[in-house]
Amino acid sequence: MKEKDILATISKNLGITELNDMQKEMMAKASVGQDIILLSPTGSGKTLAFTIPVLKLMKPSTGRIQCVVIAPSRELVIQIAEVMREAGKLFRVVALYGGHKVEDEVNSLKVVPDIVVATPGRLLDHSVRHNLELLPVRMLVLDEFDKTLELGFEEEMEKLLKRMKNVSRIILTSATKADVLPDFLKLDNPLTVDYSSQNDHVRGRMNIRTVPTDNNDKLEGLLALLHNINHGKEKPEKAIIFVNHRESAERVYDFLHKKGVAAVLYHGALEQKERETAVALFNNGSRPILVATDLAARGLDIEKVKSVIHYHQPLTAEAFTHRNGRTARVDEEGDVYILVGPEENLKEFISVDGNMLLDNSKRGDLSQKLMTLYVSGGKREKISKGDILGFLVKECGVSPDNIGKINVFDHYSLVAVKENCVASLLNESEGKKLKGEKRRIRPIS
Repeated sequence: MKEKDILATISKNLGITELNDMQKEMMAKASVGQDIILLSPTGSGKTLAFTIPVLKLMKPSTGRIQCVVIAPSRELVIQIAEVMREAGKLFRVVALYGGHKVEDEVNSLKVVPDIVVATPGRLLDHSVRHNLELLPVRMLVLDEFDKTLELGFEEEMEKLLKRMKNVSRIILTSATKADVLPDFLKLDNPLTVDYSSQNDHVRGRMNIRTVPTDNNDKLEGLLALLHNINHGKEKPEKAIIFVNHRESAERVYDFLHKKGVAAVLYHGALEQKERETAVALFNNGSRPILVATDLAARGLDIEKVKSVIHYHQPLTAEAFTHRNGRTARVDEEGDVYILVGPEENLKEFISVDGNMLLDNSKRGDLSQKLMTLYVSGGKREKISKGDILGFLVKECGVSPDNIGKINVFDHYSLVAVKENCVASLLNESEGKKLKGEKRRIRPIS
């Protein structure tokens, strides 16, 4: 694609009229015949930065895969694929990841895509089963390469690289540097595009404070902190609570749920549908408190997070950086809180701006103000956001002002609505058809 066509498409479909410096440099570097290592903080537009050179180097559709993008998580794969579809409308983009129907993916591969975005394991599985041929691939992007090349993925990655013998351009991206890169990558005199110093600018928009708690359990301290930061506000601000283990995430979530906090749970042991739903509920504001492991520290398309709360201190400096990168994004400011027990010391890589003493008399309204409805139909049933909005307004009599964010997935959809109109909506929807069929519509508890 020509630069002017790429920029016009990005402006039209993504609403981005001006590229940032990193994206401009990556567009210029596409013409340089070298592999590229892109270092850039979370939330800086990294996905678009590597998408632009890929699109510049793409040839008209040939009936063969030209580019493969590999990412470490399902959520990141989905996010990248959406950006690449919108930016590269001339090309067919397919996302491959675990946790949903393999049959849907096999069907999507019957017409050979130009670009495949995938997790390592799923891509290797399709290749082994001969559902797609990787030999023609010319371009390879490893997003969050510090993660995709670590132990656990390395064996799969080496097998995949052996199946992509014609790759002539590799782009590696991450927010943090990797000390060593494996030999099987065979990088050709890589050029480093380093915007990691922007982490310093992001740090300047964060207020990081320790929060002393009365006991090592921290649950009551966490609840008091949520009340303190939401005191006097009409609705809870978005906050992510990070813990180090799945079991801890379950325990913290159960405690908050019993206390009436509008929280949602997110970790790697959940099914893909549960994880998609959790992110959707958090993003649409019906559950503004997310309790998560470090899986949520990168790759998720999460909007306007005001606070990051470290219930447990992170295990590494990289984890600290990625967790904090969930807030203070795109020139916004954010708050970071580190709960510290009476016998706990701060890890050496953690720097703070001060501490916060909890006022146990303060109370905030931590309940949900929106409710999310489940609709039994999605993209595979040819249902769009517009179809759902039209159905709710025309058939159910709901004012558009009462309807929030709509998410459409493969076989289901989620829509946020104000609580006070849910009962009448469910009553009015009874027996009516959405896109020619009756659909189950129910609140998510």
